[in-house]
Amino acid sequence: MERVLRGVAGAMILISLLLAYRVHPAWIWFTVFIGLNLLQSAFTNWCLMMNTLKKFGVK
Repeated sequence: MERVLRGVAGAMILISLLLAYRVHPAWIWFTVFIGLNLLQSAFTNWCLMMNTLKKFGVK
């Protein structure tokens, strides 16, 4: 589960940076959002993406 979560987070960060570079600089706020969610999950031990992955059957 954690490997998949890290993979999804890393991919989302790279995608958001690519969008900020290629499409519009405002996409950088998506990168900020991902970073804040990762920071929040470190303190609360709760992550919405983990719940979503569980619903999709990731173990």
